Amino acid sequence: MPETNESIQRVYIEEEMRSSYIDYSMSVIISRALPDVRDGLKPVHRRVLYGMLELGLRPGSSYKKSARIVGEVLGKYHPHGDRAVYDTMARMVQDFSLRYPLVDGQGNFGSIDGDPPAAMRYTEAKLAKIADEVLRDIEKDTVNFTPNFDETLKEPSLLPSLLPTLLVNGAAGIAVGMATNMAPHNLCEVIDAIAALISRPTIKPKKLKEYIKGPDFPTGAVIVGDEEIDSYFKTGRGKLTVRARVHIEDMGSSQRKRIVVTEIPYQVNKSTLLEKTASLIREKKIEGIQEIRDESDREGMRIVFELRKEANPDKILKDLFKHTQMQTTFGVIQLALVDGQPKVLNMKELLQEFIDFRHEVVLRRIKFDLDKAEKRAHILEGLKIALDNIDEIIELIKKSRNVETARKNLIKRFKLSEVQAQAILDMRLQRLTGLERKKIEDEYLALIKLIEKLKSLLASKPRRMQLIKSELLELKATYGDARRTQILAKPTKKSLTELIKEDETLVTITNTGYISKHSLVDPEAVKEQIKPETASEFIEYNFKTTNSHSLLMFTNTGKVFGVRSSFIPLNNGSDNKTMLKNLLRLGKNEQVLNVFEVSKFEEDDARFIYLVTKDGLVKKSSLATFSKLKEGANNALSLKEKDELVSVIMAPKDAEILIASSLGQAIRFSGKDLRDDMGITAGGVRGITLDENDVVIDMITVSDPKGYLLSITNLGLGKKSALREYSTIGRGGKGIKNFILSDKTGTVVSIAQVTDKQTAIMMTKKGKIKRQKIKLIKPMGRATKGIPIANLAQKDEIQRVVIISPNKKVI
Repeated sequence: MPETNESIQRVYIEEEMRSSYIDYSMSVIISRALPDVRDGLKPVHRRVLYGMLELGLRPGSSYKKSARIVGEVLGKYHPHGDRAVYDTMARMVQDFSLRYPLVDGQGNFGSIDGDPPAAMRYTEAKLAKIADEVLRDIEKDTVNFTPNFDETLKEPSLLPSLLPTLLVNGAAGIAVGMATNMAPHNLCEVIDAIAALISRPTIKPKKLKEYIKGPDFPTGAVIVGDEEIDSYFKTGRGKLTVRARVHIEDMGSSQRKRIVVTEIPYQVNKSTLLEKTASLIREKKIEGIQEIRDESDREGMRIVFELRKEANPDKILKDLFKHTQMQTTFGVIQLALVDGQPKVLNMKELLQEFIDFRHEVVLRRIKFDLDKAEKRAHILEGLKIALDNIDEIIELIKKSRNVETARKNLIKRFKLSEVQAQAILDMRLQRLTGLERKKIEDEYLALIKLIEKLKSLLASKPRRMQLIKSELLELKATYGDARRTQILAKPTKKSLTELIKEDETLVTITNTGYISKHSLVDPEAVKEQIKPETASEFIEYNFKTTNSHSLLMFTNTGKVFGVRSSFIPLNNGSDNKTMLKNLLRLGKNEQVLNVFEVSKFEEDDARFIYLVTKDGLVKKSSLATFSKLKEGANNALSLKEKDELVSVIMAPKDAEILIASSLGQAIRFSGKDLRDDMGITAGGVRGITLDENDVVIDMITVSDPKGYLLSITNLGLGKKSALREYSTIGRGGKGIKNFILSDKTGTVVSIAQVTDKQTAIMMTKKGKIKRQKIKLIKPMGRATKGIPIANLAQKDEIQRVVIISPNKKVI
């Protein structure tokens, strides 16, 4: 046999298997399945985005066929099959897969029903606008480049992403012996958390929940229970219960109801959900549903379950959650590559890794910009020397035999560098004009300032961290949006009321008693819906709220209505109005005195409700007292015969309270003089002792002791008195003089703590409205007569006063 140089080595098969399998495992982990903690991308996503950048498919460019993009990525960077690349790109287009899609697609890229994308020869794509932030500054040596698979080109080992991609878009992947399942989050919340961590590096992971509320899925829906959110914030692992968002609709005169689904859990196939539900109905595992319809369109999702007349919506909804994917579990595993090794990270570690990465990118960018600026400044210094000695330089060049001789002569004569000498030789004659000379000088001065700024950044890490923070806040301002996924703190049986969509709305109530609710999804449309003030009508109350928040409305009969914001009819842009009286079913002479918006009732809430009656009885109750109001009217306090509630305010338990009477008396005392635990049915205690025929007309909180008290009478007289003249005394007395009254002044009808920037709007008995700027009302002593501030018709008088703050924008 011929001799060969080959040698045979004996190895144990288990060692070879172990070694080969570990090599294979690490290859899968690092090169395919797990995202890098820094840019949040897997190699295939990174290569698709970089390939599109290389093709010039910026957001402002035209679309290019997907097949062309796939070919570019396959041929240059990712030789693993066209289907893998196309599926990756298609997923980056889908707004139901990514919270912030990175690719802008044109054509059919699949649907939430599980439809596959059209063939790549039909669809087109380019980078989405937000993808610019993922590729930002890549040309400034901010990341390392490595050889591609055949070592003919260079590709980035990661992208210098300003977008915290891993946290906002999430990631999923199955490696060998491990898996990752990162939840998507809201960009605004993530950036707020990063900013907080930069400012307070010692913040605990659980505290970050003050900024990041929890996952924010592209498909919205509802997370039930927040204990597991705490878990994955702390440990990097947790199991979240996600439910579809539903509401109940009446079907008119048939007395039947329908369950309407508008959002389904993340990664649930809508068609499969409907097929599974239909199968369960046929098998009678779910009973009471008469018909299922998918009414979804381009405007949004709408799945309708029409119920039988006798069906119980709560029970059916419970069965749907139990047996179908209308309720799913999302298992969070925050596993990512850190320095090339897989690691499970808690929320703080994830944020810190991104901050460290951004610091490295910014540092490299500063060095690149500084080097570039210094090189350019060096050339400009040479050009300035040339312009200052232009005649001599021209003569020197003319006498030189060739370019090389001219270069050497310039270097020798003017002590220039080779780069400067070449720049002078390359300079065009048009640069000799006065305007061009000025441009060179201005550019040089600007570069010197830039170099100083870059050097100061290079020398100061705190300044670099502040720069990182400001860039992220700019990103938030440009791309930030509202949260889509609602988070319910605790699971509850009363799901129907808690699963109502948490859209932010604006509620307005006019002085004429009309209430309206406007969706803030389109603020410009709301501006068109809300009419400007007229001579007889204006907005008295306005506040932003959400559907799960409550409104507390107190009336003069001592009643309180707890109204959920969701029950207020939504204004659809037409001129329809809702009377507050009809919404609450108020009595004939019953009027709303005050309205408060409450997001949550908590036992330790520092706010209290103060109530005072016409007969001078006052009561203080904690806000939590009103947390369990029944539907309709509830007693806010017990009233004696012929007594009525005249004023309600919200204030801290130790607030300074001032009560005024119609016959010009006033008393100021501390809220500490009142018990904190007066129940909802309690009557109250003596706040002020009144003379015969005297009644309480108003009550205020003294929030600014250096401010002024405005008092107005029914005959149109008013005055401002310094609040310091009203000393604090014990409750229950007769108080002190507030207004000197006579037949010409009438009686006091209103008091208010005011500033000179406010306006008093006075409503009269004959339906007229009088306006008076507070700054035009003369300050006077406490025990004095006022001055005329409103011209009234004969036999007319002021009945009610509202104080309006300046420039109080409705939205």
